[in-house]
Amino acid sequence: MRIGIATGTRADWGLLQPLASSLRKHGAEIRVFATHQHLMPDMGDTVAEIIADGFTPAERIPAEGSAARIMAMAAAGFADALPRHALDALVILGDRCEMLGVASAALLCGVPVVHVAGGTVSEGAFDDSVRHAITKMATLHFPETRACAERLLRMGEDPARVVTAGALGVSNTMTVSLMHREALTASLGGWDPGTDFLVVTLHAATLADGNPLEVQENMLAALEALPEPMRMILTYPNSDVDPAPLIASLHDFAARMKGRALVIPSLGRVRYLSAVALARGVVGNSSSALVEVPSLGTPAVDIGTRQSGREHGPSVIHCGTSRPEIAAALEQLLSPSMQQLAARRINPYHHPDTPGVMTRTILSSHFHPYPSKHFHTYPPGAPEATT
Repeated sequence: MRIGIATGTRADWGLLQPLASSLRKHGAEIRVFATHQHLMPDMGDTVAEIIADGFTPAERIPAEGSAARIMAMAAAGFADALPRHALDALVILGDRCEMLGVASAALLCGVPVVHVAGGTVSEGAFDDSVRHAITKMATLHFPETRACAERLLRMGEDPARVVTAGALGVSNTMTVSLMHREALTASLGGWDPGTDFLVVTLHAATLADGNPLEVQENMLAALEALPEPMRMILTYPNSDVDPAPLIASLHDFAARMKGRALVIPSLGRVRYLSAVALARGVVGNSSSALVEVPSLGTPAVDIGTRQSGREHGPSVIHCGTSRPEIAAALEQLLSPSMQQLAARRINPYHHPDTPGVMTRTILSSHFHPYPSKHFHTYPPGAPEATT
């Protein structure tokens, strides 16, 4: 089978790479389509990470600007690219605006869409609407939890096409060889995080939380008040809004911290997981804080409403966007009781073989041409089928 993988950011490629590798190992021909932030030098030029993982992109499709333009450019670019490849299916993860364009182009080009992580809820971002729209254009669904699967069924999806597989990010935590602190320090250009540090990633909440820069400044003020020797690794926000003022604010913060903070566009999959495993906590509003981080035994602070409604384990602390609220959550994060709770690694997104379930299901499916809602028949006993 010839399977396409659509990826627009460092985050989604880090999740999709194990699935791409598993599919290729089991005989599928993989074609990676890189778009959006992967092609933006100021966002880390992360297409290099795809190549380093052994996948040379079959197409590089620019998509940048406002969210609406990103969607439109992705739709136009994939409409041109997809007919050149005769794919059996195209894998899309999640809910980003470029993936709405990708899914639309695939639907209208007659390419079946395999949607990973549908049925999730994140009430504070337009990702929610994008995710549910992709669901209605998809043929095969891999929700991360039983609750997500049940939500897809309530949306009218065929139970035979909804396969609960767990989260790919959690699978990464179980299979990636993590770096020791010395190796992590070397990879950060010699900047030593020490034994007391936080990993920080804050994105703009597109439907709530007020001014993104004001929210970020509140978070940075709370972090700055933490006593030494606490250090911080801060990664860039995504580009749901213009990231330039947010990035400039991060660098100003690092300058004030005089060596206690490091700002980096992207850590990449292995460095990110390694840093999180070594850190005292994760701070921000990335979905990874709720999905992958608990499986590394690290507590997290989730700021604001971006992830509201998303399932999570007990080691995730929700707080508002004011400086006092964030400061109180940081105090709880660093408390011995929370550190001990996080060490139990309770995570509703855990599944023992997520890439394997997805690989077996995809490769045992029979994909047929347009229209999309009639692409599949499944062999009896498709794995983990939700009923």
